[in-house]
Amino acid sequence: MAETPNNSENMSRRKFLRNSGYVAGGLIGGGIIGGLLGANLNDDDNDKTAKTDTNAAHSSNQAPIYFTNPEQFAVLKAAVERIYPKDDNGPGAVDLGVPFFIDHQLAGSYGNNTREYMQGPFFPGSDFQGYQTPLLRHEAFDVGLAGLQSYSQQKYKKNFAELEGEQQDEVLKAFEEKKVKLKAVTSSTFFNLLRAATLEGVYADPVYAGNTNMDGWKMKGFPGHQMSYLDKIDSKEFQKIKPNSLHA
Repeated sequence: MAETPNNSENMSRRKFLRNSGYVAGGLIGGGIIGGLLGANLNDDDNDKTAKTDTNAAHSSNQAPIYFTNPEQFAVLKAAVERIYPKDDNGPGAVDLGVPFFIDHQLAGSYGNNTREYMQGPFFPGSDFQGYQTPLLRHEAFDVGLAGLQSYSQQKYKKNFAELEGEQQDEVLKAFEEKKVKLKAVTSSTFFNLLRAATLEGVYADPVYAGNTNMDGWKMKGFPGHQMSYLDKIDSKEFQKIKPNSLHA
């Protein structure tokens, strides 16, 4: 009688470990990882298509969810690029997908302050008391981006995205120093939110739409999500490790 094929022949140990990584990532990434997991568990062990699948999954993240106004999104792109500009060290915020990272975050729990107490009464807080505004974060971004636009038009008679780099820096500096009056949120609070979100988008896992091609990690020499360091931990030499995303 013919022997029943062993399932291990259809799923190599490497494939199993990789898919286990998807499961762990799913606890962090939510539904995005879930969709990838189902597809990869049923695939043959074809590593040649892994990179293509990763790029396709990342490309699907490169579309606005929260921002429906192209002008508003253009202001965001211009602002984050000045905060984290392209230079000789590597790509800037736009090439790293940061605007899409921020867009997706604002559409979710972060942008809606889901896990924070947001009921009144509201009192003016100090700069050392954390988030101090009755606005949800996505509302604070709406107000702040509109403020960047109106302040630029008032000062330079141009939209923020049309300004020269040094002019954009001057506008952002005015916001950082709380010199611009906004409704229900200080300009410095908005600037700090924008700056923090920009850096998070540069270094977040690409599954969240930023850090395109893991270039943010590559500039820092950060290995990302590795299954194990057992083969390197005893080495006396510095180890350069190719970064790995939750996508692959």
